[in-house]
Amino acid sequence: MAFKYEITERIAVLSTNSSGWERQLNMISWNDHEPKYDIRDWSPDGSKMSKGISMTREELLALKDILNEMEL
Repeated sequence: MAFKYEITERIAVLSTNSSGWERQLNMISWNDHEPKYDIRDWSPDGSKMSKGISMTREELLALKDILNEMEL
């Protein structure tokens, strides 16, 4: 099954591994839906992606609250 995506905003690179893949936080529109916050790894040229997680603004805010309460 094919899917369509568009990176509407590149927010941050969280890390880069030894092969050059970057874990990125982006805003992505999947199949022409409203963009969501998305965390996943991308190949150096941006042509391949790993599995990741997409979150609404509300889900991201809930995660932020949880992380703020944690002792890291």
